[in-house]
Amino acid sequence: MALRPRTAASLLLTLLLTGCQYSGSTSSSTPSPTLSPAIAPLDEQARLFIGSGAVSAVVQVEWPGGQWSHAYGVRDLATKDPAQPVDRVSVGSVTETFTAVTVLKLVDDRLIGLDDPVNSLIPGFEAELHPPGPITVRELLGQTSGIPSYIPASMGGVDFRPALAQPLTLEQALRDAGGQPWPASGVGQFQWDETNYIALGLLVQTLRKKPFPDVLNEEVIAPLGLAHTSTARLDLSQKDILHGYMTLHGQRIDTTDNIHQAGSSSEGIISTAADVDTFLGALFGGRLLSPTSVAAMEKGASPAPYALGIWKGPQGCTSSGSFHLAGNQEDALTSGVSSSDGKYTATMAVVPPPLPGTPEDPSGDRQRSSIGEQMQSALSETVNSLCAER
Repeated sequence: MALRPRTAASLLLTLLLTGCQYSGSTSSSTPSPTLSPAIAPLDEQARLFIGSGAVSAVVQVEWPGGQWSHAYGVRDLATKDPAQPVDRVSVGSVTETFTAVTVLKLVDDRLIGLDDPVNSLIPGFEAELHPPGPITVRELLGQTSGIPSYIPASMGGVDFRPALAQPLTLEQALRDAGGQPWPASGVGQFQWDETNYIALGLLVQTLRKKPFPDVLNEEVIAPLGLAHTSTARLDLSQKDILHGYMTLHGQRIDTTDNIHQAGSSSEGIISTAADVDTFLGALFGGRLLSPTSVAAMEKGASPAPYALGIWKGPQGCTSSGSFHLAGNQEDALTSGVSSSDGKYTATMAVVPPPLPGTPEDPSGDRQRSSIGEQMQSALSETVNSLCAER
């Protein structure tokens, strides 16, 4: 079933809408009569996801002088506990934007340059991967290195359960990628792959001389007060978690345990929509990096829609457009959009219906991709509408 948000115009005919001064949070399933016209389409899209089988959704929107959050669906299909706006979820490759900040801080501190090669700096890079030539920091950040994927070796075949039950270190992920060819023709071409950020995590911990999770906490999480953000393994006895699911041969599997991704610089972060929103505002508001590094991040390494650690959004109502991050996993999807000045941000996390993994049925990927595209579209519409109102 195609999921598409209704336009703001049609919602005006069915909802009693007012200005965007509402500030608060709720987990009820009844539409609020005080929703701003800018927020109403995002609320409607989240409800469409739940109506089409998604397990849960959480939304956070912030603008100068206000914020709005809402939760939909249930935390856990076993308990049926209602989802709450402050619930935590695995944000997948949103982690890469956090990692990009730690890498650009190395650049700001003059420990390395964007166009410096990393071949001799990252442990195991040459010996395990056999790169076809010098690979730069910029190429890894911009997903233009052509680096091979570690996923085929680490995940195995159709039955994903054994792999997800085992920890995976950055070093092992790099070794797993080494079993794949690295053709020279791929260098300089945009090709998104998680291994780029596995390598960058190893670079950060090598140059900072401490584990990557410690660097991330000291340089991003703690300074911003992201109290619900971590790369540690989840304690599943805690209730404030949005559970994720997949199917295997038609059987529903709870895949919430993040032991396989814990500590990963590619997809290891557990967070909330509110914390991701705060991170986006700080990043594009200039509170994490130098203006030079933020500008380099926004420009990217190629004409591709990916910049350095973040996707380029459509032209928005601020001077240089808008930017979004996207964390797509098989059991949870997270997307956030920020205006280029960080003043207007919106983040959504969706746990999709339990779907099979790629090896069993690639159609599940198409469904997840469709949900992700609709999330980004609705978030961008909200951010640009709020911004235009000012």
